[in-house]
Amino acid sequence: MGDSVDRVLAQWRAERPDLDASPMGVIGRVSRAAATFDRALRENFAAYDLQRWEFDILGTLLRSGPPYRLTAGQLTASTMVTSGAITNRIDRLVARGLVDRATDPANRRSVLVSLTPEGLTLANDVVTHHAAYEAELLAPLTGHEREQLAGLLRKLLTGLGDTPPEG
Repeated sequence: MGDSVDRVLAQWRAERPDLDASPMGVIGRVSRAAATFDRALRENFAAYDLQRWEFDILGTLLRSGPPYRLTAGQLTASTMVTSGAITNRIDRLVARGLVDRATDPANRRSVLVSLTPEGLTLANDVVTHHAAYEAELLAPLTGHEREQLAGLLRKLLTGLGDTPPEG
């Protein structure tokens, strides 16, 4: 059984047999999977009245561990958005009562962002469901296949220059 990318590759083989279209198969499948995951995760987060970027910030604070607090700069580095975007996002989460913002007493130029009790409860509820939902999305693969795929994608991403942020 094939997928929609197989049809595209067959068309390229018929039209341009001189062309190695196999990279299109990899990029096309990764792109289609990413779009499918993005759509599914948006719908999943909407069930909690969240957008993906909101969960990204809440989840980043949650996984930082107690006291669930990071500087705005650390959030910017972790979420890979601009400082202006992170400020806007923090403002929106503060307005929803999910995070608090305070000046860092150790560095008055730095802002600390913390989960509120409501934010902590929501983040824990969502991440539990989110992890189970992602497992459902990957159900066509065995555990070993998931490990293989994760390893290959890691190798590809590091080869493309993706490295973890400092700190």
